[in-house]
Amino acid sequence: MTAAESPCAAMVLAAGRGLRMRPLTEHTAKALLPLGGRALLDHVLDRLAAAGGERAVVNAHWRADEVARHLAARGGSPSVILRPETELLDTGGAVRAAVARGDLGPAPFYVVNADAFWLDGPRPALRRLADEFDPLKLDGVLLMHRTFQVHAEVGRGDFEIDKWGGMRRRGEREVVPYIYAGVQLVSPALFEGAPEAPFSMNLLWDRAIAAGRLRAVVHDGLWFHLSTPTDLTEAESSLQARALGDTR
Repeated sequence: MTAAESPCAAMVLAAGRGLRMRPLTEHTAKALLPLGGRALLDHVLDRLAAAGGERAVVNAHWRADEVARHLAARGGSPSVILRPETELLDTGGAVRAAVARGDLGPAPFYVVNADAFWLDGPRPALRRLADEFDPLKLDGVLLMHRTFQVHAEVGRGDFEIDKWGGMRRRGEREVVPYIYAGVQLVSPALFEGAPEAPFSMNLLWDRAIAAGRLRAVVHDGLWFHLSTPTDLTEAESSLQARALGDTR
């Protein structure tokens, strides 16, 4: 995609209960937990605005009223449509519903986990996804991070990636070097024939991988896995150290 074709819409997935982040999420939506003085959700929306995003659809479930108040007070770009879920639709179901309603338009759009927090490398990660995306050849591009660089428990990794960005899943007893970083750029075509029931994006990814229509971009900056309170504390410490000039 050219700069003139940069995605203007995004879906931000913020409906999860954040069970592994307890007790911090017992009375707060995970997307509203602070990092570096701002809510995780604000960091994502700021990234989208900087990339030229004009509108974002945010789903919510746990503490949805709190998310609504936060977004109402935020203002600025991008404009936000809040879609509360009385029953969780899972990642794929939530995005499919937004596509079906026409919230995201006919062009490719970003899908970002509300707890995805990254620092860009030489070029913005969102721009790199857009540059890699060819709607004639692909239905999606996923941002990946090197598993060994993550200072958290991430298991055996998610994917193997070849030199062209082609992907395959980890085998049952295999260790692979890349983990999904919570950021993707996808076409509405990815959701053609998708079920209406709650389902994971993994269902559509596997279909696109089998068809050779999904590609990966490896992040060249910092990325933080934010699953537990310890992860959040370590990310905060890392950001403070960098602010003080200690980048070790």
